[in-house]
Amino acid sequence: MEPPAIIVPTRTADYLEVLSKAVFESGMSWAIVEAKWPGFREAFSGFDPETIANYSPDDLDRLMADTRIIRNRRKVEATVHNARAMIDIEREFGGMKPYLSGLGEFGNAVTSLKKRFKHVGDFGAYYFLYVVGEPVPAHHEYRAKLLEGGKKA
Repeated sequence: MEPPAIIVPTRTADYLEVLSKAVFESGMSWAIVEAKWPGFREAFSGFDPETIANYSPDDLDRLMADTRIIRNRRKVEATVHNARAMIDIEREFGGMKPYLSGLGEFGNAVTSLKKRFKHVGDFGAYYFLYVVGEPVPAHHEYRAKLLEGGKKA
């Protein structure tokens, strides 16, 4: 299996899109999520954090009826929460890149991401950091460490 493509994020929406994909892939087939991803982009307003952060209950209901996406309410609500968290990070740190750069070593970054964002676990944090070009350990080493600790990888 080919690893996911690394991107060079140019806006907060890029970070939110990658994080959201990690959230929706959790417990799902990555192939299903990948096949539906164009619909996710449309349904979630291009992952614009300001727009998503202001979604109303009616917007959430609209998403739950949208067959282009995986209609898991907890994950949809997590995306809204995570958009708000990224806006807070922009205000506090000046953007996602400075925030991520200030987290220090990989283990600290994973811990921070899991605390700040909803529905993000160990591997979701790894995926996010990898795709946005942050330093991560080799996949096989990290997977072995998670399995050794009794966690799903």
